[in-house]
Amino acid sequence: MKASMAMRSLGSALRSGFSSSSPSHCLRRCYSSDCVPERKVAILGAAGGIGQPLALLMKINPLVSNLALYDVAATPGVAADVSHVNTVAKVTGYMGEEQLGEALEGSDIVIIPAGVPRKPGMTRDDLFNTNAGIVKSLCAAVAKYCPDALVNVISNPVNSTVPIAAEVFKKAGTFDENKIFGVTTLDVVRAKTFYAAKTNVPVAEVNVPVVGGHAGITILPLFSQTTPKSNNLSDEDIQALTKRTQDGGTEVVQAKAGKGSATLSMAYAGALFADACLKGLNGVPDVVECSYVQSSITELPFFSSKVRLGKNGVDEVLGLGELSDYEQECLEKLKPELKSSIDKGIKFAA
Repeated sequence: MKASMAMRSLGSALRSGFSSSSPSHCLRRCYSSDCVPERKVAILGAAGGIGQPLALLMKINPLVSNLALYDVAATPGVAADVSHVNTVAKVTGYMGEEQLGEALEGSDIVIIPAGVPRKPGMTRDDLFNTNAGIVKSLCAAVAKYCPDALVNVISNPVNSTVPIAAEVFKKAGTFDENKIFGVTTLDVVRAKTFYAAKTNVPVAEVNVPVVGGHAGITILPLFSQTTPKSNNLSDEDIQALTKRTQDGGTEVVQAKAGKGSATLSMAYAGALFADACLKGLNGVPDVVECSYVQSSITELPFFSSKVRLGKNGVDEVLGLGELSDYEQECLEKLKPELKSSIDKGIKFAA
């Protein structure tokens, strides 16, 4: 196969993956410069294990015209490497705090995977002391240099770092609850993958909403609402699928034996969600993804559920729908842990 043909095949496959939410996304798949708005995406933490593959995936997204890659070190090399990919996005690397403002200026979306990864035996809360400070300082810069950007927080523990981000924007006087997202898409990706394997249905056809938070038991896949529906799963199967989805990150950390965490699948999930945000900004109708946002669908101030995306970020936070008895039980069990993580983030940012 010629290189050009291989590139087209790869691009087609990835674009199909990006358009995961709704067939209506195809309505705006018009990539000429006169019909797609120019969009700048900044990745903070672009030289890290998630940041590098995420940078590549955003470079090949035809909705991105300007890609700013920022990190405290090694960004020029990453930017040079990614810039050689023959797609339309212009790539610029920025390194060090003195260049952070320039990286952020004019950004439509800021993706934050910066921070330290999980290691064997670590929980997401073990990451808190380091990553909380990183997210706090980066969000202060976003509030200063591109306060209208959509902010996609990947840095763990997301259950706490999103409330931290919200508090930072409140202090800066630029808070907009519709523009701060915790990226929980990897939970959805895993739930789809595991469900498809168990039921022997094509994974591309599977849709599984995942609600709650983004750590351990706070992750609640709603397999009762999965499409296509399977009647071949027992209660024990559902419980096992739920547990595996909740422990997906630990599964990868243990498999890598101290050499890293879920970087590649997280980059893929981060690219999917950023693509959905770009489509929403560009006016594509009915873009729906699960995300951890400020919410009133439960008594908790932040919660992950289906969210309809639009030109200003969140258009609508959708409800949970009908839950099975098992899911309702899991929902009540997760609330105290999620509340504790939220409170911890708010207290840190105070």
